[in-house]
Amino acid sequence: MSLKNVNTVLATVITLFAFYLAFSFIVIPEVSAPGVGLPTWPEGDGGGFLVMKGIRELSMGLITAILLVTGHRRALGLVLLMEAVAPFGDMINVLTHHGTVAAALGIHGLTAVLIAVSGLLLLRETRSPDATATRAPAEQHPVA
Repeated sequence: MSLKNVNTVLATVITLFAFYLAFSFIVIPEVSAPGVGLPTWPEGDGGGFLVMKGIRELSMGLITAILLVTGHRRALGLVLLMEAVAPFGDMINVLTHHGTVAAALGIHGLTAVLIAVSGLLLLRETRSPDATATRAPAEQHPVA
């Protein structure tokens, strides 16, 4: 399997997972909330914050889906690197709000690493070869 195929599969899985998270937090936040690793459920109208998380995931999934479908692989790599910040932030949030270390590192930390590695692989795939090694010397044109 080529690097391009591996990268396409990884990016597709990340995109589909973002859509899964988005819809689960928007449609059934009470079921999804316990899985993020925070020890307490939001009180009052705190469920709105979970819907916001769902919308964040939806926008991240749409961005990666559009770049994947349109073939903008270098931009997709850069966006995945940027999107790795979100699960990293979630990991920090879980740790600072007395969630379990296992959930913080096992869910959010690994997700951040997977997304970042996928982005780096896409950037490696799309990097241009060393231009100085393959470029012929410029032709000299007589000045008139």
